[in-house]
Amino acid sequence: MVAYQPFGEYQIDSVLYQFIEQEVLPSLPVSSNQVWKGLSTLLERHSERNEQLLNKRKEFQELIDDYHTSASSVPYREFLDSIGYLEQKKPDFSIETMNVDQEMKEQAGPQLVVPLTNRRYVLNAANARWGSLYDAYYGTDLLPESPGIETGSSYNPERGRVVIKQGRERLDEWFPLQEGSHKHSTRYFVVNGELLIELGNRSKQRLKNPDAYIGCQGDCRKPQAILLKHHDLHIEIQFDRNHPVGQIDEAGIKDIQLEAALTTIMDCEDSVACVDAEDKTNVYRNWLGLIQGDLTTTFEKNGQLMKRSLRQDKHYRTPNGDTVSVKGRSLMLIRNVGHLMKNNAVIDHNNEPVFEGLLDSFFTSLIAMHDLNRRINSSEASIYIVKPKMHGSEEVAFINDVYHHIEEILGLPRYTIKVGVMDEERRTSLNLHNCIYEVRNRIVFINTGFLDRTGDEIHTSMKKGAMIKKGDMKESTWLKAYEASNVRTGIRTGFIKQAQIGKGMWAKPAEMKSMLEEKINHLKAGANTAWVPSPTAATIHAMHYHDVYVPEVQQQLPDEDRTLDMLEIPVSSPPKDKEGILQEVKNNAQGILGYVVRWVEQGIGCSTVPDIHDTGLMEDRATLRISSQHIANWMKHGVITEEEVQNVMKQMAEIVDRQNQHDPNYRPMSPNFEQSIAFQAASDLVFKGDQQPNGYTEPILHERRLQVKANRFSQTI
Repeated sequence: MVAYQPFGEYQIDSVLYQFIEQEVLPSLPVSSNQVWKGLSTLLERHSERNEQLLNKRKEFQELIDDYHTSASSVPYREFLDSIGYLEQKKPDFSIETMNVDQEMKEQAGPQLVVPLTNRRYVLNAANARWGSLYDAYYGTDLLPESPGIETGSSYNPERGRVVIKQGRERLDEWFPLQEGSHKHSTRYFVVNGELLIELGNRSKQRLKNPDAYIGCQGDCRKPQAILLKHHDLHIEIQFDRNHPVGQIDEAGIKDIQLEAALTTIMDCEDSVACVDAEDKTNVYRNWLGLIQGDLTTTFEKNGQLMKRSLRQDKHYRTPNGDTVSVKGRSLMLIRNVGHLMKNNAVIDHNNEPVFEGLLDSFFTSLIAMHDLNRRINSSEASIYIVKPKMHGSEEVAFINDVYHHIEEILGLPRYTIKVGVMDEERRTSLNLHNCIYEVRNRIVFINTGFLDRTGDEIHTSMKKGAMIKKGDMKESTWLKAYEASNVRTGIRTGFIKQAQIGKGMWAKPAEMKSMLEEKINHLKAGANTAWVPSPTAATIHAMHYHDVYVPEVQQQLPDEDRTLDMLEIPVSSPPKDKEGILQEVKNNAQGILGYVVRWVEQGIGCSTVPDIHDTGLMEDRATLRISSQHIANWMKHGVITEEEVQNVMKQMAEIVDRQNQHDPNYRPMSPNFEQSIAFQAASDLVFKGDQQPNGYTEPILHERRLQVKANRFSQTI
């Protein structure tokens, strides 16, 4: 039985209530009464409007469904105009957000997204502000496992020499010498505030850009480290001739550290499985530990017990003898849930759960207040919330009003809460200009999300016809227009050197060589941040931002309106190759099952899931949405039958069971498919996919996860 603590017309789960009372409120300048009364008024004022906005989504979908099935002669754009789906564009403007940290406006660099349920992951991500270039080359497929330079079970000096060579080449590219090359350096030292590099021929060289030298650590004549800067990003060269790497390096360099994950999104949404107060409290507690700076975790690695905590800032002596500090951790944003779901962590007077998005907005802001005076996270005393899955400018205006109200309740200066708008729903991308306008005083971030946006594209036009293959979507007209329009709208509204324009995830965490070759295209398209799957990937992606200076790219991009292209629905004549159809469905079904079984049975919201070829791919609810919607669409238009999909689901479940056979916590789905809650959840997502609100997966996942938790609780009593 769940115990609740009453407050006004509402009741809060006692687990969450005690956490707020005992761990969050002490040392904050707000009282218990102020918090609970404030939450009550927040829910009273905004819940009905939240419901109305969700109903409007349903109304739009019904009108669009009717349009596609009625063979209307009205042109599509004219129809969308007539129902208000396409909004009348606001006048031109520029964003006016104040008190924004330099990581969000001045610097361009990688961004991590990490499930806030896992302490080890969040600490790794927060600490990924700095990453080893040497480790990135040594431990990934950037270097081949050729004879003589294999990684092996212990350090291989020959592979190390290849890594050192790569490091010198990067230094030559980013910090060229007036004469000569870093490849021939034997010593780095500082004289009279100037960095000198001694080469093998005993000549002493300067940097072509002496201002790139920022400072040093230790005795600057024999520095422990020197700090350089290029394209607004820092690089630290570390020295130690007694280190295994420094021993084989002519200049005693043991590592080159890159400023990498400038920002990290601590995620309460797509990458977590949070369905009740217990789950939400775990997320909020980890957020509190990050904000207070005291979050730690212990884990076993290679037979040893390890402890991890947050890194400290780095300090250097400048050329004029002063001290300069550089942050040791990522600037942390927190992604709240969207407007759709409710959570029984708080119930109303009818014993009904309340909107989870309102709870996240309130509690994550309350917890972030711990940073406003200490400024461990934000130097500008700002709170950064990423808000996903909003549809059109009305919903963005709604969250702006919610943040206004929270600031009033908590006594915060207006616009303390900054917002990142996820451009991942069709009605938002078509009306992005207006969406930004509604939060022009607090916006710091927009980004494109291929997976969720494609899932919404499929669901919105579900009744239009059979969609093209999922893999072909990236080359479709609408998607290219969407990616381009997002960047250009951000530039047009004043984002250059003021806010982030982001791109999506690299989903293959083991394929870093391919990432290094391909992901630079995000910068060339005008994005000043993009998502990567790991700290190592952040270090590798950081190299792109030294190769391309994004503000210059943004200044040169042509201004163009791609709205009409975004309206080109990606349907085509159904494919006739039956084997190709089955292969497409198998790939989708295998990804769905591999992800859902961990989500429902183990509460794992994001993981690397082997595909049908046993290649590990990152999966979260966004990948689940597109895959389930794609199969649902093909069934609706007769590309494949329900019976064929049922058979495929069972075949793929057996493969997923095999792939997870070494996991002691795994419960097989086959052969008792009817008794497997995970298999039933995956089936519901496919066979009821066209009935889900906007194609979202959360309603089914939450229901099934709660069922698993209830079953396990009943077995313990």
